[in-house]
Amino acid sequence: MKPTYSKIYRILHWSIAITFTLMLITIFLRLTWMNKFNVAEIIGNYLNKNDVVLSQDQLIVLAKQIRQPMWDWHIYLGYVLSGLFLIRFTLPFFGEMKFQNPLDKKATTKEKFQKWIYIIFYVCVIISLITGLIIKFGPKEFKKSMESIHELSIYYLVAFIVLHLVGVLISEFIDDKGIISRIVSGEKKKV
Repeated sequence: MKPTYSKIYRILHWSIAITFTLMLITIFLRLTWMNKFNVAEIIGNYLNKNDVVLSQDQLIVLAKQIRQPMWDWHIYLGYVLSGLFLIRFTLPFFGEMKFQNPLDKKATTKEKFQKWIYIIFYVCVIISLITGLIIKFGPKEFKKSMESIHELSIYYLVAFIVLHLVGVLISEFIDDKGIISRIVSGEKKKV
């Protein structure tokens, strides 16, 4: 019997997925086009053409100010994600979205593997959310070390997304046909 997904499960799943996607966009922009050095160079080139000269430090400060609204969105999305995961971890107490138990003796090897992946993912997300909150609200002396840990988030997140999508596609085409339609509509696809 293939599982169906409740409306709460689906809304939470897609809310988390959209939030993570938007957060990844802010990270991608910060690491590429909106990188402070790229923005500073663009500003510097423009100002030099107009006979205005700023030091590299001044250009970096200006670049950071220009990209700050984009980075504010990353922070707001972090708050949203914190709330969504708080809901995610509260729902099992109300009979929704069970806790993953990779030690379940009835589970197949594949199911145990999937459950371990989710537990590792959840632990990484919790670490990311806690370090993000410490960066924002914690003591200044912890900021640098928390940033170093927080920045590792991109690696587990991209890896998890790839694993998740590959796993879903394999399931859809091999042993769990209709999984995609069930997570979208909650119903098994009619064949």
